[in-house]
Amino acid sequence: MPRRSLPDVTRPLDGITVVSLEQAVAAPLCTRHLADIGARVIKIERPGTGDFARGYDERARGLASHFVWINRSKESLTLDMKHPRATAVMERLVAKCDVLVENLAPGAAARLGLSGGALRPRYPRLIVCEMSGYGLDGPYCNKKAYDLLIQAEAGLLSVTGTAEQPAKAGISIADIAAGMYAYSNILAALIQRGQTGQGCQFEVAMLDALCEWMGYPLYYSLDGASPPPRTGASHATIFPYGPFRARDGKVVMLGIQNEREWSTFCRKVLARPELAIDDRFRTVSRRAENRALLTALVEESLAPFTAGEVITRLDEAQIANARMNEMAEVWAHPQLEARGRWREVATPSGPMPALLPPALCEPRMDPVPALGQHTEAILGELGFSASEITAMRQEGAI
Repeated sequence: MPRRSLPDVTRPLDGITVVSLEQAVAAPLCTRHLADIGARVIKIERPGTGDFARGYDERARGLASHFVWINRSKESLTLDMKHPRATAVMERLVAKCDVLVENLAPGAAARLGLSGGALRPRYPRLIVCEMSGYGLDGPYCNKKAYDLLIQAEAGLLSVTGTAEQPAKAGISIADIAAGMYAYSNILAALIQRGQTGQGCQFEVAMLDALCEWMGYPLYYSLDGASPPPRTGASHATIFPYGPFRARDGKVVMLGIQNEREWSTFCRKVLARPELAIDDRFRTVSRRAENRALLTALVEESLAPFTAGEVITRLDEAQIANARMNEMAEVWAHPQLEARGRWREVATPSGPMPALLPPALCEPRMDPVPALGQHTEAILGELGFSASEITAMRQEGAI
């Protein structure tokens, strides 16, 4: 399948075509990263409504914030997967693509004949990534899975929040974990295919991905030991490591991870060297045990200073610290600006700012597609005639 024209830049996945039956966050995040480094991504969407993430909100100048974030540089092909004509379209797409990604409802890909088991005997070079909430087998395989539900099942909620109240992560962390594992495994599969000539199939489950990220609290509570407590924005077991309030009411985050830093902090920042040798605070575990008392002492010592002055003292003492930024402050972050991390991408609502992805190459940052924007062009490339395309549209297949 010929590629769309791109700027004269060589990228790692130039020449690779990805077809994605995707929705929500996990699979679209994976394929956007593939598009960033050169892959052509053809996104299959429902006629009329498209990926339901298009309707999550209207906060990005009339478009959905999630959708703008993870769907740039893709081509949108509308196709009713239950329509009889869809089979021929998918057959031609799969025959010409390198990677198929799907995160449809449990069992949907298999019912459509698009599982790895159904496709790879006919297309041995094809790489199939099947994404789901709980995996393709086991007692939970047919359960619906959304990000918050996986956060609960993986135990993240049990260690996040305050002592009184658990809290979800403020981002779709289970979806992101699964999307990144799908992305890295697709890259590995492409390397393997280059060595063996053979594709492969694999699955990525949101529960598997997030449980992997829960390694620290899991091992901390090994053999029935008590889990790390919920401590809000502070670290559960290292202290002082978290938020402290300055004179102007603003919060400064600081992190002290060893005894050398603790001694320096007491001498140069708090001007209370006696605390460094106080038996109640002599070790990390003792400081964590006495966190309430130590918080009061630290904030008492910082009370004469504004947040900016506290950060200056911390920087001079080489103690790790950060401001607790709101979203507006992240948009204007001086480090992002100084490093030229912002670009502009086209969308159906006009140009929007977009962060450069962490990447080794100059990433591809093409427009966010309108629903079905590339349908006729893609079908034409696949060899469907104008009359066939017209008939498909009249029948509601596209």
